[in-house]
Amino acid sequence: MSTPESPARIRILIGCDTFLPDVNGAARFAERLAAGLVQRGEEVHVVAPSITHRRTGAFIETIEGEPMTVHRWASWRWYPHDWLRFVLPWRARGYARKLLDRVRPDVIHIQSHIVIGRALAIEGAKRGIRIVATNHVMPENVLDFTLLPEKAKRLFVKWGWSAADRVLRLASAVTTPTRRAADFLERNTHRRGVLPVSCGLCASDYVSDLTPRAENKLVFVGRVTVEKEIDVILRAIPRIDPKFNVSFTVVGDGDQRKNLERLAAELGISSRVTFTGRVTDAELRSHLTGASVFVIASIAELQSIATMEAMASGLPIVAADAMALPHLVHHGENGYLFQPGNDRELADQITKVLEQSPADFAEMQRASLEAVKAHDIDRTLDTFEALYRGEAVTR
Repeated sequence: MSTPESPARIRILIGCDTFLPDVNGAARFAERLAAGLVQRGEEVHVVAPSITHRRTGAFIETIEGEPMTVHRWASWRWYPHDWLRFVLPWRARGYARKLLDRVRPDVIHIQSHIVIGRALAIEGAKRGIRIVATNHVMPENVLDFTLLPEKAKRLFVKWGWSAADRVLRLASAVTTPTRRAADFLERNTHRRGVLPVSCGLCASDYVSDLTPRAENKLVFVGRVTVEKEIDVILRAIPRIDPKFNVSFTVVGDGDQRKNLERLAAELGISSRVTFTGRVTDAELRSHLTGASVFVIASIAELQSIATMEAMASGLPIVAADAMALPHLVHHGENGYLFQPGNDRELADQITKVLEQSPADFAEMQRASLEAVKAHDIDRTLDTFEALYRGEAVTR
């Protein structure tokens, strides 16, 4: 029972076009958001694609240690992509109608405008249900998986932003993970007043090691896909002075792994590069704690949870000066930025970190730990609970 000091419990329906077991930033955000809301006593339902075509229905799943109801809609594998599954668009509206009539949520929080998010937003708006939308998707990011000819890709991007605009206009609040991502969304749609809300993380889940490093270990965490530009990091490694004896670990998996393994062999660095494939959360955290520098060359990050995880692990960051990464990496403080695609400059910036004195290196580590405090998950949960209730939120 609620009291004047405790707001009434909310029934929240979170719509995801990607969710566990997928491994990506949007899925991880939805998982942490849902689990955090359950911990706060909210009633949470999640809608996501089925794990296999036949495994559909409502299930009690444990997400981030919290049991919750996950409604799995029949989905199909998109074979040009290494893991993506999608719900048939012409069936999604029917699924949404039945689910909304059964669950009767107070608010719907969609994580994309594509299929599940679109269906829930349209059918939810008809019923007068409050819609909150978070945008994790840029049409430009999916071009490599559309199989479209080059001449058609520009039309696809234009159509993609128009489709996003039609769905997002149904929302009472639209958020993105960073201010730069919000500006990007406003430039490409008619949406205004887009709120930057960090995906957030629980920094106490990660372990930092501020002792001097005996080895120079570079690490990247994330999907092994084209837009992550891991090849730029591989090309930078031979440019680093051999005296540093650097190694590089890629924590994650994806469709580009074989191509990158071939590139490492061509560059003569295979013995210094490790591809872990998928790992457990505990293994991921161990790789971060034991590394010297986190390196990310991606040009399409709307926030980069992996970079925040590295910061929470006390790592200096060397990152591409693109999209949201400059919001996390303060040049010369907790790391360095480099021109996207420039492997020579990347090697120089990595070298700057490695040649620091132990005291300066530790200072950069502490700067990462301090900077990540602004992304505490409790701040994120406070903001979304306010949006769900229709309360004013400062920008």
